Amino acid sequence: MAQNETPTPQVATAPEAPKKKSKVFIIVLALLVIAGGWFGFSKYNHGKHHEETDDAQLEANISPVIPRIAGYVKEVRVKDNQLVKKGDTLLILDDRDMALRVQQAEAALATAKTNLGSAEANTTASRATINSSQANIGIVDAQIEAAKVNVWRTKQDYDRYANLIKDHSITQQQFEQAQAAKETAERQLNVLVQQKNQAAQQTNTVASQSNATSSQIGVAGAVIKQREVEVAEAKLNLSYAVVVAQEGGLVSKVNVQAGQFLQAGQPVFSIVLSQDIWVIANFKETQLEKMKIGQHVTVHVDAFPDHSFEATLSSFAAATGSRFALLPPDNSSGNFVKVVQRLPVKIEFNSTDALVKQLKAGMNVSVDVHLD
Repeated sequence: MAQNETPTPQVATAPEAPKKKSKVFIIVLALLVIAGGWFGFSKYNHGKHHEETDDAQLEANISPVIPRIAGYVKEVRVKDNQLVKKGDTLLILDDRDMALRVQQAEAALATAKTNLGSAEANTTASRATINSSQANIGIVDAQIEAAKVNVWRTKQDYDRYANLIKDHSITQQQFEQAQAAKETAERQLNVLVQQKNQAAQQTNTVASQSNATSSQIGVAGAVIKQREVEVAEAKLNLSYAVVVAQEGGLVSKVNVQAGQFLQAGQPVFSIVLSQDIWVIANFKETQLEKMKIGQHVTVHVDAFPDHSFEATLSSFAAATGSRFALLPPDNSSGNFVKVVQRLPVKIEFNSTDALVKQLKAGMNVSVDVHLD
């Protein structure tokens, strides 16, 4: 510094005043604490009186369409998502083979009835023959009695002539005539007895034949019943060629075409019944303590997020879902890991909500069970 330069005098500065803290931060913090506390309290209070889960879906009855007989598809009468009523025709199978089976069964039935008529006619003829043989036996019996009388008379004459011939009171010719008459009467008696035996034997033979034909009537009657069953079965199978809807609803997954061969019992498509729909909610086993049948339930469907459906808890499943799995857990195997199980709970909608008709099976929902 130069010697002729004079030092500049320093001016003392006053200290700065401390800044005031902003009240806005305090207010926001207080509001956040109050809101968080209120949210936590409301959630705690809500949890004491409600049980919730989003592991839930809509369910409905689904009727599979299954042909009862095998055959080629002649015509398909429905399309996907078509509304059908009970009794509507869904598809028709080629029924020509079954119609022939009906005719064959009816022809067999007619043959069986003819056999029954023939057996009855044979039985009637056999009975008439038996009656005729019995009548012949009666005639022969009368002839035998007359022959016995004739034998007795000729024997008496022969005995008298035998005594007279000793005294030479009659001629030898007269005695021989009496002897010949006696022998002739005896031979006639023997012939009649043999005729009676033959008639009796013939009657027994005819009676046996009649019993045989009578049993044939029973057999023919049984065959007729069997043929009638075959005709009924053939006609029933013929009626199965027309597959009809057992219940009304929406047709789904029609994957069958005309000309396709179907096996008996092969599912071809399904009908989702439109009569009823409900919710199956899978609650944890730790949530079931206060849940009871009849409690009020609020249902939120993902497809209608702004609408609350009113429903009622109707029933609990008999076992947890894992017990119905293809490979249910076996805790006795030694590798035990405790997992919280879920129990299916059925929830039914109140019928007053018209929007329920627009719900479809399989939709995701969230349920809130009111415990009070």
